[in-house]
Amino acid sequence: MNELLKQPEWRIIDHSSLGLFFDAKQSFAYDDTLCTTVGSGMSPTTVRTWVHHDTIVLGIQDTRAPFLKDGVDFLKKQGYKVIVRNSGGLAVVLDEGILNVSIILPEKEKGIDINRGYDAMKDLICFILKPYGAEVEAGEIVGSYCPGSYDLSIHGKKFAGISQRRLKRGVAVQIYLCITGSGAARANEIKQFYDKATKGQAEHFKYPNVNPSTMASLHELLKVKLTVQDVVHDLFAALQHLSGRIYSSNLTDFELELYEANFIRMIERNEKFLPNM
Repeated sequence: MNELLKQPEWRIIDHSSLGLFFDAKQSFAYDDTLCTTVGSGMSPTTVRTWVHHDTIVLGIQDTRAPFLKDGVDFLKKQGYKVIVRNSGGLAVVLDEGILNVSIILPEKEKGIDINRGYDAMKDLICFILKPYGAEVEAGEIVGSYCPGSYDLSIHGKKFAGISQRRLKRGVAVQIYLCITGSGAARANEIKQFYDKATKGQAEHFKYPNVNPSTMASLHELLKVKLTVQDVVHDLFAALQHLSGRIYSSNLTDFELELYEANFIRMIERNEKFLPNM
């Protein structure tokens, strides 16, 4: 098992059931806050779970699409909120069937290189899914949305993608896990976004040519009745097994002040990249 997962204790912050009024911009502000306090040693290593309803999260490169407004207008007509994140990657779908997990680690003397962070998350997900008989593979799934070298797949169909955010000697490794619903339907929404946002005229960047058949949810792949809360429970049980102690907590007063400032930055970031949209 990855040594980064064998911590003396894990702090748990569960935002997986906050509901419709929990905005995705808040999540990225929370992770920046935790990067600062974990990186400085004010907080132990932390895992945060989060779910957002009907939201498309764009990457910076997506905002450079030549017909971005047409793409965003399409998504909004489909009932989605649209935001721009501050970590790597391209457009992804978030909804009530998708669980996001962030593990926030300190960069100590030797540091944590990018692959070590990705491997830690991959190993954690493999550990959680092992009882279901899942044979998880890591590697880019061509035709998926937000493709990357650490796409997680079963039988060649992607169900998860991993990104990282590094700030103030803290590392947030973030994953989205498609638990329920149709992976192909989600991928089709992103495909139509790119069709409308680029109209085949993007010159300086190759946006994904999304093939909806390359993506699926764990419910579809494992043929078991699995819910977001089931996986949250399995995650916490795995951390309990791997560490000496897990405990749940809210933000401290100091972290709340940091969070407010980081949330304002996320709002300003989105106003900059999505003006009048």
